[in-house]
Amino acid sequence: MQEKATIAQQKKEFQSMLSTFSHEIRNPLALITSELQMLSDTQPQLCLDEHWDNIMENLSYIRELLDELSRYQNAGHISPVRTDLSLCLDRITGSFRPALDYLGISFETDIPRDLPQISLDPVKLRQALFNLLRNAQEAILHTHGKILFVASAVPDGVRLTVSDNGCGMTAGQIENIFRPFVTYKPGGTGLGLAVTRQIIEAHQGTLQVESIPEKGTTFYIFLPG
Repeated sequence: MQEKATIAQQKKEFQSMLSTFSHEIRNPLALITSELQMLSDTQPQLCLDEHWDNIMENLSYIRELLDELSRYQNAGHISPVRTDLSLCLDRITGSFRPALDYLGISFETDIPRDLPQISLDPVKLRQALFNLLRNAQEAILHTHGKILFVASAVPDGVRLTVSDNGCGMTAGQIENIFRPFVTYKPGGTGLGLAVTRQIIEAHQGTLQVESIPEKGTTFYIFLPG
């Protein structure tokens, strides 16, 4: 019991530190962005310099990282409402489908019409599932990519799975993937899966993963009814 309280306190302190860090970085970042905008307006030739795009890309990455920090900080705060899960999942997967179609990745879904209504935060669930679907998308580096999303009613709740036939992960990688700032993708922030786990646990659910290198990965979500 004491150990759980200590972990909870450490987590609270860590999130407070992230909040302070994010705030302190956003202010000078906004100032730098404004000054660069002024320079581009008064000296448009600067935009033609080979380094200009790199500067803007790096600034964009910093903003993305700060946004991820904000999402991580708030992931555990949910506003649950009674939700038609079948309809909710249809909308979430449907809105992600165009991106996969564009990339030529096959996307199959199995969402029964009679899933039970459960209490959840639809916005946060969408965020969690988008993270998993994006993770699956980025793991596929070949031309015959496939992602499968399955929902099913189980005793005391609902089970959701997201599977891909991408690059897979080693046992060592699996041990660390839910830790903040751990990433195995170029340009990744290492916060997406950490955010996803926080969201699922805030719903009193569980998130598990199985993976085989060069074969693919499956994430399993359990949400209580």
